[in-house]
Amino acid sequence: MPARILLALDTPDVATAVAQTRAVGAAVDGVKLGLEFFIANGPAGVREVQGEGRPLFLDLKFHDIPNTVAGAVRSALALKPMLLTVHAGGGPEMLRRAAEAAREAGEGRPLVIGVTVMTSLGDDDLAAVGQQGPALDQVRRLAALAQKQGCDGVVCSAREISALKRDCGADFKLVVPGIRPAGSQVGDQKRIMTPGEASALGADFLVIGRPITGAADSAAAARRIRQEIHPEAAAQ
Repeated sequence: MPARILLALDTPDVATAVAQTRAVGAAVDGVKLGLEFFIANGPAGVREVQGEGRPLFLDLKFHDIPNTVAGAVRSALALKPMLLTVHAGGGPEMLRRAAEAAREAGEGRPLVIGVTVMTSLGDDDLAAVGQQGPALDQVRRLAALAQKQGCDGVVCSAREISALKRDCGADFKLVVPGIRPAGSQVGDQKRIMTPGEASALGADFLVIGRPITGAADSAAAARRIRQEIHPEAAAQ
């Protein structure tokens, strides 16, 4: 199954986020709102963006003591996100409690996605904070931990997709940022790949921001990416 596109709304401004969501419409499969937006606008701002009718990836990367993270997940359930993130480095109990809290929502619950190694980090960055590299090995360790504790998938770079599909199986969801169509600027990402390449390797969700939101016609840019991932989508 081709990967689904999640539009990264990397702005603290509600009106901008709503406009960007409206502009792409059904050319994407959901939108991502992160910490910058949430701190600026809170749940009320999230709900305004949700008024455009697109599924929500709530990317707040919870990382705290297990009880606090479980409570944060329960609070997030009111926003009915499709996916939400926790840091896989938070440890076994934190991950388990987060997954259990999400399951309290029953049918339609959010997928709990563990953040492994940020795509802005390379091996030198890991060494600088005392983590054992290379990045692929650390990602595999954290993904195995997240899966064991009941998480539904992880955030990883495109370069780790193949290894994680082998390690964790086809049903374990891989959310992949650092996606750049050919010719796009790399920006602050270090472990990147094109949408077509990442989808072919088995990515489940592709998180894409500036290549779409920075385009003169964001809907057309999103449709080009859909076509690259799955040619039949061009007709949609």
